[in-house]
Amino acid sequence: MKLQEHHARRLLAAQGLPIPPSRLAITADEVAEAAVSLMAEGAERVVIKAQVLVGGRGKAGGVRLAASAEEARAAGAAILGMSIKGITVRRVLVAPAARIVRELYLSAVIDRAARRILVMASAEGGVEIEEVARSRPDAILRAHAHPHLGLFDFQARRLALDLDLPNEQQRPFALIAKGLVATMLTDDCDLVEVNPLGLVEVPTADGARLELQCLDAKMTIDDSALARHPDLEALRDLDEEDPTDRAAREEGISYVRLDGTIGCIVNGAGLAMTTMDLIKRAGGEPANFLDIGGGARADRVEAALRLILADPGVEAVLVNIFGGITRGDEVAHGLIAARGAQARDVPMVVRIVGTNSDEAHRLLSDARFITAESLDEAAERAVAAARQPFGRAAALAGMRPRAPEASA
Repeated sequence: MKLQEHHARRLLAAQGLPIPPSRLAITADEVAEAAVSLMAEGAERVVIKAQVLVGGRGKAGGVRLAASAEEARAAGAAILGMSIKGITVRRVLVAPAARIVRELYLSAVIDRAARRILVMASAEGGVEIEEVARSRPDAILRAHAHPHLGLFDFQARRLALDLDLPNEQQRPFALIAKGLVATMLTDDCDLVEVNPLGLVEVPTADGARLELQCLDAKMTIDDSALARHPDLEALRDLDEEDPTDRAAREEGISYVRLDGTIGCIVNGAGLAMTTMDLIKRAGGEPANFLDIGGGARADRVEAALRLILADPGVEAVLVNIFGGITRGDEVAHGLIAARGAQARDVPMVVRIVGTNSDEAHRLLSDARFITAESLDEAAERAVAAARQPFGRAAALAGMRPRAPEASA
């Protein structure tokens, strides 16, 4: 689950990281009021930032500076309601504009190969880190945190030295790097990213001092851990969530949309991955990963089919069920009910083995579904149904395709 910047800032601040003050606004007048408040606290200018869960806000015009309340109001009016990569901006963040001396990149991410949290830092801050990784991979510094003790002081200081930070900034940098790891552990994050981590001038009575500040924040939370964090679950931005993803979550179905044409309904993540592999081996492309889980009843199967058919790119559906806890006849009842209610005709190939599979086959045969005995056979039939008019017509008729008889 991705978090909006204003939420990510709050969670970082809870770990003691240096986060500049900010205000959230949903109208142009609120933007102006926020600007007045921040300028009264000493800000010379403010920055107005669109709150959307996509990158490229600045290039799209979703980040603007203002030196007065009227400029802030105009900037807010221009940003609110604009579309950035198909997402409508409904709220903006107003923060003091920093006097940036230097921009750094800092993040913590799950390294699944190493089974540890990986801290990455770069002197190339303020730009897309993916581009830095492609063009200058040596510019990205890395350190793995201990799984129980976190990032050690010597690791954080080494990163600071390699970034060529001044001596007086090395300890603050180390605390920020350790704070990112602490945030990962506390909030069950997949990613915590600060870009840029700015070395900024902060005005003082006798001039200015340099200070590291987290000027932007990005966080993603492990969906599987949200049961432990109902407060974080409440931060989900439903406005930007794909309606199909939201419906799948509400139904308790694990679903990931892909780019292929063969929709998949499977029980068990491992079996789902195998099914996708065999579809590819048969020459097709899976349209989704979908795991209805163990013990799925007819209503969940029906919901799964609705989710798949909401994707206009799906040209055939492969149902692969291994009955253990899941009863084959329950799945069959769900498929029959779903086909009767589906908005468009899409061929379905069904393979059910295990608990009550004989009853399932009887029900599916009576309902004239196309079935398969093996997974290889099911994958081949699904690919044929999606690609060939003959295969599609046979599936729509509810029969197994047969080769046409040779002419005399």
